[in-house]
Amino acid sequence: MIQVFKRKLRIETERLTLRPPQHSDFRHWVALRASSVDFLSRWEPTWAKDHLTRKAFTNRVYWSARAIAQGTAVPMFLERREDGELLGAITLDNIRRGPSQSGTLGYWIGLPHARQGYMREAIAAMVHHAFDIMDLSRLEAACLPENEASRALLEASGFKYEGVAQSYLQIDGRWRTHVLYASLRGDRRGRSSAG
Repeated sequence: MIQVFKRKLRIETERLTLRPPQHSDFRHWVALRASSVDFLSRWEPTWAKDHLTRKAFTNRVYWSARAIAQGTAVPMFLERREDGELLGAITLDNIRRGPSQSGTLGYWIGLPHARQGYMREAIAAMVHHAFDIMDLSRLEAACLPENEASRALLEASGFKYEGVAQSYLQIDGRWRTHVLYASLRGDRRGRSSAG
């Protein structure tokens, strides 16, 4: 069961609370990111020199609040409901209205919490929020071709393979080709296989 609390954006699932980052998350966020650096860095853009500083985190909190208020992104932290532990983050970004009605999904999870179904639960909640609450029509996601875990996660979450984007993002310091996935509201395409 997914519950959405609109007054202060919060999405509840069976095991998780998805909520915007807060200033008080800084120490937990730094600890999780720092302890997961080797796990995350090969899939992410190169971290800025100040990535783990309080100033950079404060900017992230302010950007998140502004993006939510303007309707351009929905950046959410994943918090385990049973103990309040920070597990990772999921962001619906690049929200485009008008004839597009679409957005781009990105996510990360700390190493200690990987492969326990948390991100699949978070993606299901964000897809529900995007389609049923925000009235979007299309969600896109991309990952490196060799990121088998992320590809399997997207496919298990109902995203369909759509193709390849050459030099799509700079990851770990160099331009990398990505595989593209999408989820459509009311999708009737059936399964797709990656090329």
